[in-house]
Amino acid sequence: MTSSDTVPGHKRPIDREALRRKYAEERDKRLRADGNAQYLQMSGRFARYLDDPYLPVVPRAPKTDHVTFAFIGGGFAGLVTGARLVEAGVRDVRIIEKAGDFGGTWYWNRYPGAQCDTASMVYMPLLEETGHRPTEKYAHAPEILAHCQRIGRHYGLYDNALFHTQVEDLSWDAANRRWNIRTNRGDAFTAQFIGLGTGPLHVPKLPGIPGIDSFAGHAFHTSRWDYAYTGGDPLGAPMTKLADKRVGIIGTGATAVQCVPHLAKTAKELYVFQRTPSSVDVRANAPIDPQWFASIATPGWQQRWLENFTANQAGGNATEDLVQDGWTDLARRIRERILTIPKGERTREAMLAAFEEADHEKMEEIRSRVDSIVGDGETARKLKAWYRQLCKRPCFHDTYLQAFNQPNVHLVDTDGKGVERITPNGAVVAGVEVPLDCLIYASGFEVGTEYRRRSGFDLVGRDGHRLSDHWKGGMRTKHGMHVHGFPNAFIVQPTQGANLISNVPHNLVEAGRTIAVIVRAALDRGAREVEVTREAEDAWVELMLTAAGRMTGGADCTPGYYNNEGQDTGLAGRLAVGYPAGASAYFTYIDGWRRSGAFEGLAFDGRAASGRPADVVGAGPAAADDAPVGYEPVQLGG
Repeated sequence: MTSSDTVPGHKRPIDREALRRKYAEERDKRLRADGNAQYLQMSGRFARYLDDPYLPVVPRAPKTDHVTFAFIGGGFAGLVTGARLVEAGVRDVRIIEKAGDFGGTWYWNRYPGAQCDTASMVYMPLLEETGHRPTEKYAHAPEILAHCQRIGRHYGLYDNALFHTQVEDLSWDAANRRWNIRTNRGDAFTAQFIGLGTGPLHVPKLPGIPGIDSFAGHAFHTSRWDYAYTGGDPLGAPMTKLADKRVGIIGTGATAVQCVPHLAKTAKELYVFQRTPSSVDVRANAPIDPQWFASIATPGWQQRWLENFTANQAGGNATEDLVQDGWTDLARRIRERILTIPKGERTREAMLAAFEEADHEKMEEIRSRVDSIVGDGETARKLKAWYRQLCKRPCFHDTYLQAFNQPNVHLVDTDGKGVERITPNGAVVAGVEVPLDCLIYASGFEVGTEYRRRSGFDLVGRDGHRLSDHWKGGMRTKHGMHVHGFPNAFIVQPTQGANLISNVPHNLVEAGRTIAVIVRAALDRGAREVEVTREAEDAWVELMLTAAGRMTGGADCTPGYYNNEGQDTGLAGRLAVGYPAGASAYFTYIDGWRRSGAFEGLAFDGRAASGRPADVVGAGPAAADDAPVGYEPVQLGG
């Protein structure tokens, strides 16, 4: 498409050079030298923001026993891994969770309107195994939390779980070939194997705004929603206690997009403080028809849906789109454009150009949507996102933009600068104080900070080697899961695996399946240790460095957690990637790796699993020259 071509359904042409300049200008406004350091940790005087408002801590006696498998984290990662282990006959699985129940981010995120932004059929794991039918295409938080609890009950994971418990020390005992685990509740127990599922969406952060601790009104973070103050509940009851309140919310990402419409219904005045607008596309949520669901829920249905979503959205070659949502729409546009390029001319540059053309069209449609919904022209102008859609987490909602047509809702756009300071009485933007009774921080979670900071502990492996030291120059693993020097330990997260960020649970489901197969094999062989060889880890890291890089979330994107707030992280950033051939290819590869039973790259009790010398264990197939373009950007590693 040339600069004079038009967007389908729209009359005005796209001036691509002007659009690139606009994107760069908006990015430059928001670049900050302090990067992630601009945010505050919730410790010291801010520790109160971490209090659990949902369940009290139940006293219990410390644990001093031994389990076969201990998993740190009771979200999807711990649940799916625990489920697969139980299916494999490993029943003494202990999940350690800092919250009061299973759920992970879905335990904490109970703000009004919270729901998944990837379709329930592929987002909610183990639906087929537990027999649950999602009620909506995009399930709301209470249903997702209830499903997490359903998984826990179905697989007996409650029996051995430790809630409101945080690991403080996790170290390898070489003499006894097991892990020593100590917690803040006085527990001191051991485990033969451990899993770490302390992902990026459980440690909330606060914006480092001067005066943030001086506010005299009521304040809380969206991950600890204070219904005692607002009224209402997670099920959607009106927040009637806000009827006489001036409420401010800082942040306009996915959380704010979901809760702003609910605040708009009940607050006397609502002020939405915006540094960077989100792209907000159509969600078109709807109930799932039971008869239709019964017609598609044949054996293996969810795995087919998972594979189809990934094949449509991240480097596959699907011929149909089962999910049909905003994620697959953009991916389909990109793929269709790439396929118009003759195969012999399908260079990286040509694919990048096709990607840009499709994205420009999509973002013009999203910006035009703002104009069609928001009545005030100046407000509409400020709500438009000027970056590629996947530079930041895409949002989908059917009532967020409409909320700005209400007379009690005020957009306070900071032109990329953010709130200037907070006073005892409110928030200051461009020298003007906005008086507030309540201040809500929709400032998200820590992403891209070092693993030890997010987990609350440092993994201490063989010979006292620390994970923080092993990852000082960037994440080093095989499959994103195995780390040399840390036997019997499995890390469950997407980076250096499929890196499918649009649907993280798919990564976790495959990791859980892989872990269960390895643990079962170790137990059947009588092996007390399983560890990736140094050679296999090095080979996998070298393979990661052949990845084409991020299609989005790079230096030319507006700052956000997808690109480490616009900061160049050097080698660490280059290693925060996925399988070079794409997510679909990775899932195919890891399935074959599991099924082979050779476990190439791993050593059981010091012997290469395949029976071959460890120094020739392979890392898996590399990317083909014409591999589909992938665009999964976020860093989860150290």
